[in-house]
Amino acid sequence: MKYRKSEYSSKVYRIPEMCFEDQRLSSFSGLVVIQAFFKRLELKKRLCGCFDHIHGDAIVGLHVVTLLLILHIIMGYRRLREIDRYKDDPVVHRVMGVRRVPDVSTVSRRLKLADAKSIDKLRTVNRELVLDPLVDMGLQRITIDFDGSVLSTSRFAEGTAVGFNKKKKGARSYYPLFCTISQTGQVLDMHHRPGNIHDSNGAQQFIASQIEHVRSVIPGARLESRLDSAFFSDEIVDMLNESRVQFTISVPFERFPDLKQMIESRKRWKKLDGRWSYFETDWSPDCWQQDYRFIFLRQKVKKQRKGPVQLDLFIPHEYGYEFKVIVTNKASSTGNVLRYHNGRGAQENIFGELKTQCQMDYVPVRWLSGNQLYLVSSVLAHNLMRTLQMQILTPRRRSTQNRACLWDFHEVRTMRQHMIQRAGRLTRPNGKLRLTMSGNEATKQMIQKYLDVLESAA
Repeated sequence: MKYRKSEYSSKVYRIPEMCFEDQRLSSFSGLVVIQAFFKRLELKKRLCGCFDHIHGDAIVGLHVVTLLLILHIIMGYRRLREIDRYKDDPVVHRVMGVRRVPDVSTVSRRLKLADAKSIDKLRTVNRELVLDPLVDMGLQRITIDFDGSVLSTSRFAEGTAVGFNKKKKGARSYYPLFCTISQTGQVLDMHHRPGNIHDSNGAQQFIASQIEHVRSVIPGARLESRLDSAFFSDEIVDMLNESRVQFTISVPFERFPDLKQMIESRKRWKKLDGRWSYFETDWSPDCWQQDYRFIFLRQKVKKQRKGPVQLDLFIPHEYGYEFKVIVTNKASSTGNVLRYHNGRGAQENIFGELKTQCQMDYVPVRWLSGNQLYLVSSVLAHNLMRTLQMQILTPRRRSTQNRACLWDFHEVRTMRQHMIQRAGRLTRPNGKLRLTMSGNEATKQMIQKYLDVLESAA
């Protein structure tokens, strides 16, 4: 339909008079979906069980604070002081089941009361929320990846230390170790550590515990894992092999000069494709008790031209090679092993979303237990948004060679913009509670679809 120009244009001269009143308005009407989802999971009851050993006469329990932090992150806020921006929102009150939101100072004081036992219980709840959907899906293969990520802070906080920090040199930081599920892109668990330790610190015990957790819930699934060179050791390799976990681990050259000599003396390389070539051998360092399959790979790369930059698109390139070695107990072809191992790079996307959209890199308080509680809340917010989408979306793919996510997930930022951050008004016509939103058809269909699925599954 064609409109006249006068039907589009409008002259505006006057700024309206401002008036701020309590009209039961909400900026986060889409949280009604989160309310239905939390109710189905009985999340508040689960969180309450994590702090039942902490006795006191406080009006605001730690489970309320934890639920508030999860909502705080889902809504897109970062600093604790930003709680003041939505503390009067009626939909937030209904999701939390409270008449008023705790003040910033109250939240900060309550975070100090968290202890190691409550953090362990929270981690258990997180594992349950991640593994329960996998049980219903009946997955035959589960890929668990391990890596650390630096969480920096510009101030002093208990448990932080100055360590390797590529982006913020000299800053104090934490360096937790994470276990992720590649099929769902969720964080199964985390091992909190200061920032001045090596990647492998406490890794063997943590990896063994995660294998045990997954096996106890899904005993029939085949487990596999991918790790970088920081985790290369005979203890971890033997432990994974004895646990019947298929693994690939990058091998560090600097610790084994024999590997360099084997590559330099090699004359014939088998061609994998136009970019990769390889050879294999059963080998182990002298101190090891058992030989394993070592795959030597070289990748054809363009050498950097030093000198003045020439603006000519047809300059010929000189090619060289980069090398890497992978140790594995997989019996599949070299190409499959390489593609599988390179797929672990998707874990960096999970860390990136956790830091930029779930505020994982924020250190809110000076106390270790409070910062650990905030970290678990960030992980829970990310995992819950993934689980919510798994209720609606159908898997787009089967298991791929690089173990990509089975779903095409929307980022938390997209879910926030499209569904959660929607204006609305709570009213009670004829005594019946009603949430009125704008008549946007796309938003209506999205929210109604989530509510219908959650109601039918309850």
